[in-house]
Amino acid sequence: MNYVKTGMLLAAMTALFMGVGYLLGGTGGMAIAFLFALGTNAFAYWNSDKAMLKMHHAEPVTRQSIPELYDMVEELARNADMPMPAIYLIREEQPNAFATGRNPENAAVAATTGILRLLTQDELRGVMAHELAHIKNRDTLIMTVAATVGGAVSMLAQFGLFFGGGRDRGPLGVVGVLIAALFAPVAAMLIQMLISRTREYSADKQGAIIARDPMGLANALRKIAGGAQRQEMETAEANPATAHMFIINPLSGRGADNLFSTHPNVNNRIDALMKLADDPAFTGAVPRQSSIPTVRRTR
Repeated sequence: MNYVKTGMLLAAMTALFMGVGYLLGGTGGMAIAFLFALGTNAFAYWNSDKAMLKMHHAEPVTRQSIPELYDMVEELARNADMPMPAIYLIREEQPNAFATGRNPENAAVAATTGILRLLTQDELRGVMAHELAHIKNRDTLIMTVAATVGGAVSMLAQFGLFFGGGRDRGPLGVVGVLIAALFAPVAAMLIQMLISRTREYSADKQGAIIARDPMGLANALRKIAGGAQRQEMETAEANPATAHMFIINPLSGRGADNLFSTHPNVNNRIDALMKLADDPAFTGAVPRQSSIPTVRRTR
C-alpha cells in the first residue's frame, strides 16, 4: 500500500513541478520542469536519506560513542523484528528526532543532543520506537521523498522569481512567476502535511507496542513539544521542507501556525496513547528507571 502512496506522491509532486514550469516558461518550461522532476524523483528515491542527514549535520553514532543509545535502538529493533538502523546525532539543543531511508534495510534514526539530555530512558525508548515504527511501516520512503522534492519545488519557484518572468516566458508573464513563487511552496507543504498527519498516529501506536510502554512516548511528546516551542532549531529553520520528518514540528520555535502544521495536535496524540495505556488488552513492560544517555563527542 505504501508503494501506491509513494507513486501518488511522486505523481502529485511531478504535476506541481510541471505547473510551476508552465507558469514560468509556458509549454517549453513545462517540458523542462518535467525532466527536472524525473531527475529529482530518481535522486530522492536513492539519495534523499543521505541528503536529509547532511542537511542537519548529523554525525554517526557507534556503540563506543553513545553506548546507551546504541544498545537501546538495537533492543527495540529486535522487539520490532527489523534490521538495526544506522544511528545519528544532531548537535542541536531543541529536543527532537526523525527517521529516514527508503526501506528497513537502508534506514537511519537521528536524535538531537537536546532530546538525549531532556528525556528519561523510558521516554527516549518511546521516541526511538516511534521512529522505528515509521521505518517498519515504510513511511520514511514517502516522507523523505516529500522532503527532497518539496524543497526542489520551492527552489524552482524561487529560481523563476529571480531569473524569469518576461512576457515571452510564461502565459501570464510576471503574474505567473509571482503565482508560482508564492503558491508552489505552499502546495508542496500541504502535500507534506497530508502525508505526515496521517502517519503519526499509526507510528505512535506501533511505537508504543515496540517499546511496550505507551506512557513513555506520551510523556516524551509532552516534553518535546514544550522544548520545541522554547528552543529554535537552526538546521530545521534553514531546511523547512524537512519539518514533517521530525516527531514534533521543529519549526514551532518561531510560532508556526497550527493551521499549516505538518503534525497532528500533540495533545490529541497524547490522549490516544493514554487511552492505549488504559486498554486492558494492551500488555506493556514494567517501566524501568535508568539514567539518561550520556552525549559524547564523536570527533
